[in-house]
Amino acid sequence: MDSLQNSLIKKIGKINLKKIQSVRIGLAGLGGLGSNCALNLVRVGFKNLTIVDFDKVVPSNLDRQFYFLNQVGMDKVAALKRNLLKVNPELDLELIKRKINKNNVTEIFSGCDVVVECLDRAAYKKMLVEQLLSLDKFVVAVSGVAGIGSSDDIKVHRIKDKFVLVGDLQSDIRDKPALSPRVNIAAAKQADLVLDFVINAL
Repeated sequence: MDSLQNSLIKKIGKINLKKIQSVRIGLAGLGGLGSNCALNLVRVGFKNLTIVDFDKVVPSNLDRQFYFLNQVGMDKVAALKRNLLKVNPELDLELIKRKINKNNVTEIFSGCDVVVECLDRAAYKKMLVEQLLSLDKFVVAVSGVAGIGSSDDIKVHRIKDKFVLVGDLQSDIRDKPALSPRVNIAAAKQADLVLDFVINAL
């Protein structure tokens, strides 16, 4: 653990690392976006995460999500916890196995400084963003990561001061496959936006 912390101090400094370690990040959904974004966040020093998903790991998840074959059948919150603790055993992880809806989203993420939207349906994405923006949360969402190639089309779109959208704004997983390269690009961009906000805006 000291080696990870010392490496980060050399790269971003003690003050920035202290800021990173003082905030709580919420992840809404732990699929291709959420599981990989969580990994990126932990690797840059975030320690306090609220991870939310109601689902279990299934074989079809393994082509793009941060899970392993021996975790098939596990709750995603439990499997992701196990994987993240291998990077940093000192994490403070709040695990919530619930389906996010309009009636509980405020309660679930009330203690988070930032929320990363990683849901898979447009209606759920819209609901979450609308609810959280009313609470003055910084929200990073995704729209359009499906397909192969054209990865430069996955861009950052600053919609409001506290709402950023990542994606090509066009591709739909109902028409094109959601595969690891483009999904991971979007997840990494989400993590980078969170890092930038915490260091430079908080």
